[in-house]
Amino acid sequence: MARIADAFAAVQRSGRPGLVAYVTAGDPDLDRSGDILVALGSNGADVLEVGVPFSDPLADGPVIQRASERALRNGVTLRKTLDLIRRRRAEIAAPIVLFTYANPVLRMGEPAFARAAAHAGVDGVLVLDLPVEEADAFRRHLVDADLDPIFLLSPTNTDDRIRRSAELGRGFLYVI
Repeated sequence: MARIADAFAAVQRSGRPGLVAYVTAGDPDLDRSGDILVALGSNGADVLEVGVPFSDPLADGPVIQRASERALRNGVTLRKTLDLIRRRRAEIAAPIVLFTYANPVLRMGEPAFARAAAHAGVDGVLVLDLPVEEADAFRRHLVDADLDPIFLLSPTNTDDRIRRSAELGRGFLYVI
């Protein structure tokens, strides 16, 4: 899907800084998180990141961990997050990147997840605890569904991991 690359190209052409905004689905509740996504998209966000709440969000900091806890108490799941995106997608022009962990994806099944995410209007997917070295099959499911696989990098990554992430990823690389 080119929507993510197109958004970053437009930012670069404009010479202005880009704005990528993150929202945990279901915090404070699903309806209001949908309203927040629409408001961000209508007011200048170039890319929207939608976090799927997870019970053990080790890759996230304390603010997102607490948001996940609140969303989980509200009963938010991966399926409900995808349904939220599907219901509100027509109101949002910005690309949407889904942030999740491997467990919910594996429970749904990788091919079913990729189809459901594409149907919902997701543009890219970052599985926070899926290393690029183990992502070949999942990446194929995403690409087959026209979704951008996005990989996480840190300052301690080897040159080989950075190179592999750049080769296999699309849209952007997420550097922490």
